[in-house]
Amino acid sequence: MEKKKNKSEITYHNKDVLSKIMAENFREKSLKVYGIDVPKIKQVLPTNLPAIHVNEMRIDNLFLLEDGSVAIIDYESSVKWENYLKYLNYIVRILERYGQEAKHIRMIVIYTADVEHAADVFHVDCLTLRLEQAYLRKIDSKSVRDGLEKKLENGLPLSDDEMMQFIILPLTYKGREAKKEAVKDAVNLAKRITDKEKQMFVLSGILVFADKMIDSGTARYIKEVIRMTQVAQMLLEEGREEGREEGKAEEIIGMGQEFGLDDAAILKRLQERIGLSLENAAVYLERYRKQSV
Repeated sequence: MEKKKNKSEITYHNKDVLSKIMAENFREKSLKVYGIDVPKIKQVLPTNLPAIHVNEMRIDNLFLLEDGSVAIIDYESSVKWENYLKYLNYIVRILERYGQEAKHIRMIVIYTADVEHAADVFHVDCLTLRLEQAYLRKIDSKSVRDGLEKKLENGLPLSDDEMMQFIILPLTYKGREAKKEAVKDAVNLAKRITDKEKQMFVLSGILVFADKMIDSGTARYIKEVIRMTQVAQMLLEEGREEGREEGKAEEIIGMGQEFGLDDAAILKRLQERIGLSLENAAVYLERYRKQSV
C-alpha cells in the first residue's frame, strides 16, 4: 500500500485515540476469519517505531500474539516490488525497538479484493523474506454482510469472529468506489449494534482499516458517527446516574413525610445524604409532590 501523504488518512493523533479504543477489544481475537492461521492476539503494540526515512508512515497494525511472536500487518490493494523493501524496513524497526525480545517476527500481508495473487517470498543472495498472506477476495461479502444484518435485526450479540469480519468487510469489495460505498454501508449497519463497547470497536476498526482506501469526506462521516456514539453513551450514563439519584431522593422524601418532617428538614436531608444543591433538592421535592397527587 503506497505510503504517500493523503488528506484522507487519519492523523497520528487521531490514530492514537482510535488505537486506545481498539487495544482492549483486540485481545484474544483471532485472525483466522481473514484466512491467516496464527495464534490469537495477546496485545496491541505501538506502531510509532523508529523511522528509517523521515517521510515514512507507521505500520498498519502491530500485534503481540499468544505464542510470543510479533505480527506486523499491512493492507495492500496492489502488488509492487517496493512493498517488499517497505516490509524489510518494518522488520528492522521492530528489531531496533524490541531487540532480541522479538525472537519471532511474522510479516503478514492482507490483500484487498483487488489482488488475486502475489509472491510470498522476496529473495536476494544475502536474505530471504517469507510472508504470510491473506486474500480478502475469498470472502463472500454479501454472505457476511447479510449474516451480520440478520443477527442485528434479531437483537443477537456478535461473536468475536463476526466483529473481526465486520471491520474488514469494506476491504472485501473490489474497486475504490465500491469500497467507499461499502464503508458507509458498514458504518450504518454498525449503528444498530446495541452493545456500545462493541459498536465503538467496530466503528474504530472500520475507520483505521479502511483509512487509506477512502476519501476525506467518508473519513469525516465515520468520525462524526463515532463522536455521536460517544456522546450518546455519555448521555446514557448520565441518565443512569440521574435515575439512581432520583430513586434515592424519592426514598428520603417519602421517609421524611412519614416521620412528619417539614419541607426545610427534608431539603436538608437531601443535601446532606446525596450531596444535592438546595435548588436540585427543591426540584426533586416538587416532582415527588406532583407524582403523589
